Amino acid sequence: MSYKAKKCGIRLEPPAIILVYEKTEGKSRQRIMPIRNFSKFSDCSRAAEQLKNNPRHRQYLEGVSLKQLERLYKLVKAHLKGESLEVSLQVIRKEESIDPDEDLNKLDDKELAKRKSIMDELFEKNRKKKDDPDFEYNVEVDFPQEGVVESCGWDDESEEGF
Repeated sequence: MSYKAKKCGIRLEPPAIILVYEKTEGKSRQRIMPIRNFSKFSDCSRAAEQLKNNPRHRQYLEGVSLKQLERLYKLVKAHLKGESLEVSLQVIRKEESIDPDEDLNKLDDKELAKRKSIMDELFEKNRKKKDDPDFEYNVEVDFPQEGVVESCGWDDESEEGF
């Protein structure tokens, strides 16, 4: 039997993940997966992996990304800590966005890997593939130049100079 996930969300009291899905015949159904043995000290990524790999829920959660499940667990964790939903959503958005002015050279390996995965996800989301209807092969863009363009000395040397 094939299931297609439509919406995935949470219920905070009592904590549960709610999945709205369609069966092959097109009828929408709802599945409530209670969150057990989870506290404000639990690891959200581990809990998301366990839920996704649970034999009872695996077939229903195929269309739901691990990242989305992890976000939902972060919201539940913040609720268990006593934070409001608005504050916890802002924190999650800030964690999952890239600051263009941030110096990535100063980050440790774990934080750098996290930023790279966010950039990869954003790239894949915005990437144009050959099968897309608005795909163009050779796109040339002229960027507006603000102010005076400075020349660099590194590209003025001849090839024999190195």
